[in-house]
Amino acid sequence: MDPLGARSQFVDIQSLPVWQQQLSEETKETPLDQGDGPLVHEAFPSPFPFRPDINRKIILFTGDVALLNCTAIVNTSNESLSDKNPVSDSIHQLAGPELREELVKLKGCRTGEAKLTKGFNLAARFIIHTVGPKYKAKYRTAAESSLFSCYRNVMQLAAEQSMASVGFCVVTTTKRGYPLEDAAHIAFRTVRRFLENHGNGIDTVVFAVSDTEESVYKKLLSLYYPRSEEEERLCLPLIPADIGNSEGEPVVPERQIRIAEKPGSLEVNSDECQEESLDLDLGQVGNHAFARMEGDVDKQRKLILQGQMSEAAIQKQHQRNYSRWLCRARAEDLSDIAALKALYQTGVDICGRTVMVVVGRNIPVTLIDLEKALLYFIHVMDHITVKEYVIVYFHTLTGEHNHLDSDFLKNLYDVVDIKYKKNLRAFYFVHPTFRSKVSTWFFTTFSVSGLKEKVRYLDNLPQLFTCIKPEQIDIPPFVLEYDARLVAPHPSYCHPRALL
Repeated sequence: MDPLGARSQFVDIQSLPVWQQQLSEETKETPLDQGDGPLVHEAFPSPFPFRPDINRKIILFTGDVALLNCTAIVNTSNESLSDKNPVSDSIHQLAGPELREELVKLKGCRTGEAKLTKGFNLAARFIIHTVGPKYKAKYRTAAESSLFSCYRNVMQLAAEQSMASVGFCVVTTTKRGYPLEDAAHIAFRTVRRFLENHGNGIDTVVFAVSDTEESVYKKLLSLYYPRSEEEERLCLPLIPADIGNSEGEPVVPERQIRIAEKPGSLEVNSDECQEESLDLDLGQVGNHAFARMEGDVDKQRKLILQGQMSEAAIQKQHQRNYSRWLCRARAEDLSDIAALKALYQTGVDICGRTVMVVVGRNIPVTLIDLEKALLYFIHVMDHITVKEYVIVYFHTLTGEHNHLDSDFLKNLYDVVDIKYKKNLRAFYFVHPTFRSKVSTWFFTTFSVSGLKEKVRYLDNLPQLFTCIKPEQIDIPPFVLEYDARLVAPHPSYCHPRALL
């Protein structure tokens, strides 16, 4: 502070442009080929949709985090809170010697934790100190979890203290060896999920970076905070397959051990207690570490084979199996399957139910990994099937190499959760052939139950439009052209494009 009391060196965050305002012609460009239409990037909805309300809370600032005039800034340090790095040095220099004395009283800070001190001579009222992990490739999973905890605990502390604004430095310092781009993914998704779920009281989050870090942050920020629906669509293929759970926390499938907290209590009450516990302890790994107590697994499998398992036990076994598939689906890179444009979400039907589209001709059965195809189906459909939905299957111009084997379909039907079957209201089979009708009849009669009455065969698009309005469904161009040739001779026919 100078003799006149003016903090000329400090930066008022109110004077900085928010992320939503920084949309420029440069950021509208995409490095990917946009292909033949919007279906290229709309195979499934973005997990980070366009949210102007959240974007208005985000600021990317190139400069020293210690200069920010906000409620709290973040300092990255080591476990003894004595690390020497450019960020920490600047904060200590501006805050004054009182900060060092305060840190001694804290008696250190463990990796992933966050501790609070006053800001002293800084413009910021508080300093939140956190310790980022040391990075080694063979311990990557542990490093990811620790870095998530850093950002999550800072945001949690800010919310608990009713802080209006938080200024983040790059938590992972160069000496700790964490790849900047990998760290940025975790930082952005963790903060985004917190703002979505718990951030109503936080008005501003500033990401303060150096000149060398700016390009990486600017490139990746659009993935998690798209500033328009167009930017959301263009960034979708660049989002990593692993985006963590609903809080942004890394998911490790093999660690999802499930044991009941209170064996013998009612399952519904147990779930309610677990949910309350989660709300109180947001720092837990995964949804919860221990959720169900199970008996001897080998004995259970033997009972299943002997047909002696109860219906409830079988359902639990099935749910555990599906959970393993879902964890794998969230962890694997499925971009090659997404690029086929064989499965995507479109609008709603006349009853307001979500419409999912399957394009048969886009499924090269003999060339793709069918297990990855199953994982992709689960990845896309899991959140869709929590409420009523319909599927439109275009059998148009499919060849022998596009027909999925009945064993694969049976496996898919057996793997998916009960909500898939319960909430599917209709399966519209467009442009069926005689052979496909016979195959479908045999499959729905002898291989699966409860599906046959939901199948509706539609010979042309006008029949489909009695159930789904044309503007509510994205139809591949080759399907439109085929249908036009098929029904054009009829005088009552109106081309679908004319209806749009």
